[in-house]
Amino acid sequence: MRKLFEITKINQIKLKNRFVRSATWEGMANSDGSCNEELTDLMVELAKGQVGLIISSHAYVNPTGQAGIRQLGIYDDRLTFSYKKMVEKVHNKGSKIIMQINHAGAKAPVNLTKSRPLGPSSMEIKDKHCKTMTTSEISQTIEDFKNAAIRAKNAGFDGVQLHAAHGFLLSQFLSPFFNKRTDEYGGTIENRARLILEILRAIRFALGKKFTVIIKLNSEDFTEGGLTQSEMLQVAAILEQAGIDAIELSGSISLKISEYASVREGRIDSKEEEVYYRDAAKLYKREIAVPLILVGGIRSYEVAKELIEKEQTDYISLCRPLIREPGLIKRWQSGDTEKATCISCNKCFVPTRAGKGIYCILEKPK
Repeated sequence: MRKLFEITKINQIKLKNRFVRSATWEGMANSDGSCNEELTDLMVELAKGQVGLIISSHAYVNPTGQAGIRQLGIYDDRLTFSYKKMVEKVHNKGSKIIMQINHAGAKAPVNLTKSRPLGPSSMEIKDKHCKTMTTSEISQTIEDFKNAAIRAKNAGFDGVQLHAAHGFLLSQFLSPFFNKRTDEYGGTIENRARLILEILRAIRFALGKKFTVIIKLNSEDFTEGGLTQSEMLQVAAILEQAGIDAIELSGSISLKISEYASVREGRIDSKEEEVYYRDAAKLYKREIAVPLILVGGIRSYEVAKELIEKEQTDYISLCRPLIREPGLIKRWQSGDTEKATCISCNKCFVPTRAGKGIYCILEKPK
């Protein structure tokens, strides 16, 4: 138990344990993307539950990049104030909190954005036709991410996470499935990673090296023609050289064409079924020194302990288990190390898609 609950640091962020709440779309924001009391209460419950680091759900950096209803937004200075109370309350409970910033790219729903989706290349995605981004639109996107990070800092967040997984815009640029460009942003993996590097550099220039910037990456896309594990390792090495503070590994571009979803449905009955991306994590730890945050199918205290003790990851990231049990980490720390009660039914996302906010339907009545 000692290693799971020892104090560590990611850049300047001092964390009381190695447990992370992975960014999870709550569907609780106001219609303009601002924070409210309902969302604040959820974050405070996680902090009360002794989660060391909370990562907010993805906040869109530009209205053209909104991904879903009641999604957080960080595209305008006026939104900054709405987050201050939430961040302050989380800090008062002893947890740290990072904002995940994102652009949906080709996956942005037209009914929300009222504009044609943007992507690295022109293609059909879920019956939507996205247009190839111009270099000026790419430059604007870099500016949008930089400004979002500045707003997050001004709101009191301890850092930001760039969302470069699950088939959103930054993931699309990394993936040869989406990215067919022939300019400096396409082709080689170095070129496909260029947009992320330019965003990281812009944030560093604006906020300095002490402001924490982490990233969420696919271990692979699990799609023919998509990002591979080998390419992920190359991207991680590039980011290590550029000074990223931590990398969270996930997987899938979350489309019907992909065999594996990032949030897989089905009960996890054995320890052997846990840890979706264990093999990728082992490869990562052999080659990359940047702290690793590992998400995906972790349900048992014993498995979390083993992952840390065998140095297969540096942090344990949880999504659905904390929807059902926001106090899970506190329970484990108290000595009750029974497996998380989440059964991976994915029913928690049903009310979210209806605009009612996320909750475990087994724990809370409709």
